[in-house]
Amino acid sequence: MRILFILITALTLVACSSDGKRPNAELSEMEIYDKAVKAIDDENYFLAIETLQKLESRYPFGKYSEQAQLELIYAQFQAQELEGARASAERFIRLHPEHKQVDYAYYLKALTTYELGMSLVERYFADEQSMRDPQPARDAFQEFAELISRFPNSEYAVEARQRMIHLRDRLALHDVHVAHYYLKRHAYVAAANRGREIVETYQGTSQVGDGLAIMVEAYQLLEQNDLANKALTVLKTNFPDHPQLEGGQFTHSGWAQQDRKSIWNVITFGLID
Repeated sequence: MRILFILITALTLVACSSDGKRPNAELSEMEIYDKAVKAIDDENYFLAIETLQKLESRYPFGKYSEQAQLELIYAQFQAQELEGARASAERFIRLHPEHKQVDYAYYLKALTTYELGMSLVERYFADEQSMRDPQPARDAFQEFAELISRFPNSEYAVEARQRMIHLRDRLALHDVHVAHYYLKRHAYVAAANRGREIVETYQGTSQVGDGLAIMVEAYQLLEQNDLANKALTVLKTNFPDHPQLEGGQFTHSGWAQQDRKSIWNVITFGLID
């Protein structure tokens, strides 16, 4: 009797234990999905990713499959698995172009593209952002624009527009850096053209004034006085407080002087100037 009692007790404990923590293989589709959602709520994104991937492999056409794919994009983004998040977003858009939440996939795709183009330093220093390769910013801008074009009433459209404003400002600042480099290298025609591009392409950004100032400086150095005066008039009218206007007079930035070396400087490798 004692042995029988021990066996019954052991079997009962095992049964209770297995009911409390059943392996994923025994869980239903809804239970696996709920487990993934709880992991997301607990900010345990790596567990959520693992669980959602198991759910998709076990129930590829189940009731929760499409929602699980959206949750997977979000979990991968939060876990900074950015390449995976972008691939998952593109896959969802391709497989479910008419889904009622496909705009969310477009939004996360654009957001992931933006994040992929930023280094850790860039997240905290604006100048670092503007001096890096602008292509990821251009790609993200186009993807946010696509979201707004396809889904103008989306709940994500407002934030997408705000990010587009930031991206335009970043792209304009990048062109300012490029124009300053041209001035430094005495490529005045290229500097003037880049300044004009800033003015024409990035209206509404804070860099338009810089674009005009670059045009004025480059045209003056090229002795194209008519063009310089026209750009200066626009600068004075629209940006009277620009740093290169002192008492109504235009002052050069100094970029064009940085690489000017005397013959003695060249001969002595910089020891004498």
